[in-house]
Amino acid sequence: MVVHGEREVLPAATRAEAAKALQQFTTAYNDADKAYDSSLDADHVTGALGDIDAARLKAGQAGSPEGNANHLPLKLSDVTYTIVEKAGWPRWFVADAAANKGGSARWLFVFTRGGLDEAWEVAYLTLVAPDDVPEFKKDADGYAEGVPVNSAGLAAEPADLSQEYAKYLKDGGESAFAENSHTSGWRTERQKIAKKPGLVTQFIDEPLTDGDYAPLAVRTKDGGALVFFTTRHYEKQTAYAGTSVPTPLDDVLALTTGEIKQSLTMEFVSNEVALDPKGAGKVTILGRIQGLTSAKGE
Repeated sequence: MVVHGEREVLPAATRAEAAKALQQFTTAYNDADKAYDSSLDADHVTGALGDIDAARLKAGQAGSPEGNANHLPLKLSDVTYTIVEKAGWPRWFVADAAANKGGSARWLFVFTRGGLDEAWEVAYLTLVAPDDVPEFKKDADGYAEGVPVNSAGLAAEPADLSQEYAKYLKDGGESAFAENSHTSGWRTERQKIAKKPGLVTQFIDEPLTDGDYAPLAVRTKDGGALVFFTTRHYEKQTAYAGTSVPTPLDDVLALTTGEIKQSLTMEFVSNEVALDPKGAGKVTILGRIQGLTSAKGE
């Protein structure tokens, strides 16, 4: 019998394959962090994490060409694998682990691959409080259910969350999102720094939804969905005439092109994980990791 992977609903991986993928990622991630060399884990990261990780390592290399003197190997434990059954590609699974960094937070990794001949890569990495990790709906074999991104019956369609989040950060007001540090709290922080003596800071927020940045959603036990999605953010500091932009940190300067005269525009990529409830209600952003990816002085 021939099984057509593009049509049959199949598990993304076996548990042994998932464990091997996590082990290979962790080894590569640690090697790259120790050497500040993004080529050492480039085959194991993609999407939002790929952008954030590459920029972090580039900045580290600029400041410390001999490597990371403060390197502490990432060690994961108490790992749970949520392996999604679905038809077609990409296939993906979630690894939920405790770590020796980030306090008590659980590290949620989303591994994806676009075909049998491709390697597993981590597209999303977020840190979530242990009590916030939901239970997933699983079948008799222990496999989870992928939620189509245009799925109705949820508080918001997963495909819309990136756009809705960017719009909310810009305009505020009523939104699909519950208030917390990642929503109303973040807008309040921005308002505090928008205008300072001699300096104005502007913010631009954009959805990021194509290719390896596409949202991914898995069904929770209560019928909702846990959704991973990506956004891009710009922060432009402009100095008044006769003043100058504050000198950025070395990590920012390492990623900056152009000469900083009157303005500095910083670009960030952010990956979020949100709980999207069944039916009516508010989407709760449980975790967000953001990283500077580039900057431009003018």
